[in-house]
Amino acid sequence: MDDARLRDIEERLAALERAAGEPPEPPVGLSPRFWVLEGLAEDAGTLPGGAVVYAGRVTLPTGEEYSWQRTHGAEQARGDEAVDSAAAPVLGALSHPVRLRLLREVLAGCTTTAALAALPGLGTTGQLHHHLRQLTSAGWLRTTARGSYAVPAERVVPLHVVLAAVSA
Repeated sequence: MDDARLRDIEERLAALERAAGEPPEPPVGLSPRFWVLEGLAEDAGTLPGGAVVYAGRVTLPTGEEYSWQRTHGAEQARGDEAVDSAAAPVLGALSHPVRLRLLREVLAGCTTTAALAALPGLGTTGQLHHHLRQLTSAGWLRTTARGSYAVPAERVVPLHVVLAAVSA
């Protein structure tokens, strides 16, 4: 059996195990506890200041699945004033409890303005539209149809990473 076919079979088996709720096995030769860090050591060695990696596999209550990973050089992640100017509104959009709840509701399948407005505790219709505009302009939401919203696929895992980081 050739190496590519064996890797394909191993990847399919790992996907089935994940679907069954079993934890993934670390790559061969890496310790179970720090396999991400040990794997990152190769990438980080070529980047000044090290590297940061984040990844995730998320299944939403609606059944959609998202997998995503990203590696940044540590210096790139620290950024500069231009990065700060771009990051501030993106992070600022998450700084209100109502906007965080809106994101949770949209991820759970409550995607229309009418359905969101019917939920208790989200304020007036004007306030709701203000929060939706903030999330949309920051890229945390996108309009899928008139009055309907979704979290863009490329934002699902990063949103979970941000929320997990602040709850640590």
